[in-house]
Amino acid sequence: MHALIFRNFKNRVKGRDWYDFEWYIRKGIPLGFEHFQARAKEFNGIDIYKKDFRAMLLDKLSTVDINMVRRDVMPFVQNPGELEIWSNDYFLQLAERIKYQ
Repeated sequence: MHALIFRNFKNRVKGRDWYDFEWYIRKGIPLGFEHFQARAKEFNGIDIYKKDFRAMLLDKLSTVDINMVRRDVMPFVQNPGELEIWSNDYFLQLAERIKYQ
């Protein structure tokens, strides 16, 4: 989750971050938010709270060029058809399913 939100990709995305996000959400694995907060403080120098986290996540999910994400992860996926569902809206829907530890 940290990489998805904070990775500074400029003109390149890491499709693996998005693949991992989907995997964790679909498996129902909760986000250890205290650990996430600690990493955000350690690596980014910010204190982040759930409302800030949600706002940053939703901004990232809604603004990324999803075609770039797909292209980046495509070589690593056994069944590229799995990525057809990927859209900004799909990832926003996944965000609604985040569970917290």
